[in-house]
Amino acid sequence: MSKKQFAIIGLGRFGSSVARYLSEMRYEVLAIDNNPERVQSLAPIVTQAVTADSTDEEAMRALGLRNFDVVVVAIGSDIQASILTTLILKELGVPRLVAKAQNDHHGKVLAKIGADRVIYPERDMGLRVAHQLISPNILEHIELSPDYGIVEMAAAPGMIGKNLRQLGIRAEFGCSVLAIKTGNRMNISPGAEDLIREGDVLVIVGRNSDLNRLERSYGES
Repeated sequence: MSKKQFAIIGLGRFGSSVARYLSEMRYEVLAIDNNPERVQSLAPIVTQAVTADSTDEEAMRALGLRNFDVVVVAIGSDIQASILTTLILKELGVPRLVAKAQNDHHGKVLAKIGADRVIYPERDMGLRVAHQLISPNILEHIELSPDYGIVEMAAAPGMIGKNLRQLGIRAEFGCSVLAIKTGNRMNISPGAEDLIREGDVLVIVGRNSDLNRLERSYGES
């Protein structure tokens, strides 16, 4: 089975970071930017690096982008170029298009013109940092939708030695513990009597508002 092929358009901090990580994971990566210096810096790392204007339809067609599994439009502050590039790629028949948005308005436009997924790297990083500031126990907070999310929470001192029933995460906060990680072992669908030990990590799902209450509760304990 052949490995997925990715094309990254826009080699600023976000785009170049994505290209590097995908390359490190041994995927084929085509990196594209209109700045020759950025292209040159990534050339030794990715499969192919090309200087091109992504708003030039013929240039994009010549690169055969419709043959790539995923194309990421990671263009930075030039919103007009981001939108025009997304339009061109959809017209070329790119199978899956992921586009970076600067703000909600930009994101809505990208979704409306055909982006399969819109991402907000700056906003998401700010959200992640805010959650970790509220409670240092929060290792990860992922919003699945505007209403629901998942958190990875390191066991707080007030949790250790108690079982899930005693913690009352479902009864008090309306959240469900999906799993407990103890070292390299993962306890999927833990029972009410399962004890929390020092060093455990809880994987919890619930409404974002309930997860926020849970985080604040253990952040203040």
